[in-house]
Amino acid sequence: MKNQAVLLSSFQQEFIEAGCDEAGRGCLAGPVFAAAVIFPADYHNAILNDSKKLSEKKRMALRPIIEQEALAYAVATVSAAEIDKINIHKASYLAMHKAIDMLKMKPEYLIIDGNKFIPYPDLPHTCIVKGDGKYLSIAAASILAKTYRDQYMEDLSIEFPEYDWLQNKGYPTVKHREAVIRLGLTPHHRKTFRVSDPQLALF
Repeated sequence: MKNQAVLLSSFQQEFIEAGCDEAGRGCLAGPVFAAAVIFPADYHNAILNDSKKLSEKKRMALRPIIEQEALAYAVATVSAAEIDKINIHKASYLAMHKAIDMLKMKPEYLIIDGNKFIPYPDLPHTCIVKGDGKYLSIAAASILAKTYRDQYMEDLSIEFPEYDWLQNKGYPTVKHREAVIRLGLTPHHRKTFRVSDPQLALF
């Protein structure tokens, strides 16, 4: 088993820095979630990593640690209906902006996972490709966004068990797409999304 890479505490040391990431961009159903996290400048955590590289059990174990040890954190959502109105890219950035708005401590600098971002008013930012595997605050944001979204979809699955959201969390698995073809859309589906598989085209 390979040793886990140790992520960097921050991108820069001069300003109060918040890391931002989203979860659920590629889903067919449910909101997109985003989180923003501010850690102390010298923060270290050898276990914290990109949420996609961690098991569900490890993500859930890390969530209360992040919430306890962060100087500030926030999680925000943009609904499926709003995604249909403004598109998923703008919705992801909007969710990040909303999370930043909710922080109890105002950041002075933002680091964003990915290569694009709609600038937040009066705050400089840097986009970092695969930043959730490089910087602790982005990794923490990825974990919060992912775990809160997964729990949201698990709760929805109680009302809509046929779509297998308990397992797929709204992502376009074969079972999910087949359920849409058989049963139609729910109010939680993103009606503007397309599926490339011609055998399972939804909308």
